[in-house]
This record gives sequence, structure tokens and C-alpha cells, in this order.
Amino acid sequence: MADPHPHVYFGDRLVPAREATLGVATSAILYGLSVYTVFPVHVDGGARSAFRLQDHYRRLVESCKIIGIDRFADEWSFDRFVAAATELVAANAPTSDVFVRATVHVDESIPGTRVRGCHTVVSMFVYDAVPIVPQDGMRLGTSTWRRIPDYAIPSRAKVNGAYVNSVLAKQGAIDAGYDDAIFLDGAGHVCELSAANIFLVRGGTLITPDVSCDILDGINRRTLLTLAAEEGIPVVERTVDLTELYIADEVFATGTSAGVAPVVEVDGRAVGDGATGPVCEVLRKRHAAALRSDDVHGWVSYLR
Repeated sequence: MADPHPHVYFGDRLVPAREATLGVATSAILYGLSVYTVFPVHVDGGARSAFRLQDHYRRLVESCKIIGIDRFADEWSFDRFVAAATELVAANAPTSDVFVRATVHVDESIPGTRVRGCHTVVSMFVYDAVPIVPQDGMRLGTSTWRRIPDYAIPSRAKVNGAYVNSVLAKQGAIDAGYDDAIFLDGAGHVCELSAANIFLVRGGTLITPDVSCDILDGINRRTLLTLAAEEGIPVVERTVDLTELYIADEVFATGTSAGVAPVVEVDGRAVGDGATGPVCEVLRKRHAAALRSDDVHGWVSYLR
């Protein structure tokens, strides 16, 4: 992740980045008890637009509800969330596309592990929209670490502390010479990458693990499913075996910070002809356009 831009929204106001701090004894620090979302902001001259902002806000609300953080939804309406994001982006005045990370932290200093009734603080910061994975062809390796199951730490909630699991998988992949890791579940089925959803294409059909497969129900994942249907591409959401990736015509990943990124190798095996496939290329172009223009979906919100 790039360094935050100078102004950070923290609590109920803008502060210099160095002043947006949490105490070492807070639950956010001791237990990773925070939830977050990241959304892209497209900059076109003086115009700034956020992608699927209401869905990102809803995911924060749902993550809080799942974990038991019970103050955020009452204290932060969608309108307040938009106003804070608008103020933040305007203060930093980016000249190119950026990401905004919004986090709800449990900042109360408490003994033991609990969450209900605890005080929270919201932070938002802006950073350059640099993809976290290569955009010209990823090499993936299957992780020896398994994806945390939903019955241990809920996959539908973006819980900061849970990302230790992703760090272990990603660092293991890097150490082995790969760009990213493939997570499997306890039964050996494909879940996702360390921080992106995964798709494969076989015989013209787009296939992806369904939402009961210990995956994050990604906003960009849902976006690609919608765009694929509009393109007339058959879509199947189901359990996926690792060996299916070995014989797939195409494999690619998606996420806010990953974009739509083609995969050219899985566990030392070339994917298809080793180049970006036609389905990935079509969806990549449609996704890039959707990020930048308000269309029939109503996915774009202008930050005025």
C-alpha cells in the first residue's frame, strides 16, 4: 500500500495523517478488532467519482453487524459517510485515480475480548490507486495455509485481524517465487487469492466459487458477474477443484485493489496459451469503463 495522502478523516474531522492514531491498548491494536472497505475514486480533471459507494457502505454496516460492533450504523448514515468521503477527497485534491480505505475501529481500552457497547472511531484515508498484483499476467502458487472458514472468522466480514491469514499465504507465495497465493478451504476446494476473488473459464463458461465457499462476497466479483451476463457469457457459481485451474482456458482475479488481472500460470502449469484470454479481456474493458462512467447500473457516485 502506498503512503496515505496528507489529510486523513479521523473521528469526526480532517487531521494531518500523523495525528490519526490509535492507542496501543485499544482493541483495534490488541485484537485487530476493526472492519474496513476500500473503494476506488476516479479523477477526471475537477470531477471525482466513487464506484459502488453505497455497496461499500453497506458492507461496512454488515461487517459491523456480523462482528457485533453495534454503534456504527446508528452513528453513521450513508449521507454522513458520503459527506466524509467527499470532504476527504477534496482536501487531498488528487490529480489521478486513488483508493479510499474506510475503517471502523474499536478504540476502547478494555480488558479481555468483547465488542458490544464498545466505543468506535471511523478513519478514512486516500492513497494512490496502484494495483496489488501484476496486471500483465500473474503466476500463482497454491498456499499451504488454508483459508479461514466462515465458522471461525466470518468470510463475509472484512475484519482487519483476519488478514493475518492472507499475509501468511501471500508471503509464502512471494518466498516461493510466485506473485500471489491460491487459498483452498478445509476440503481442498478453491476459495480465492490472498486478497482477490478468482474466476476461471472452461468451454466458454465463466466459473467462480460460490459465496458459501469461504470467500469474500466481493463487490467487484458481483460487478463481473453482472457484466458477464450482459455480454451473454454463461456463468456458474459452484465449488471449484484445484485441478480445474490446471486445465482451464483462462484464469483471472478481481478486486478493488487487484483490478481484473489475468493469470498465466498456476503451480508451474501454463494457463491456456499463456496470454490474457478473450473473456478476461472483454470483462476487463467493461469493468474499466464501469469504474469511470455513470450508466444504467447507477454504480458511480460523484463526490461534489
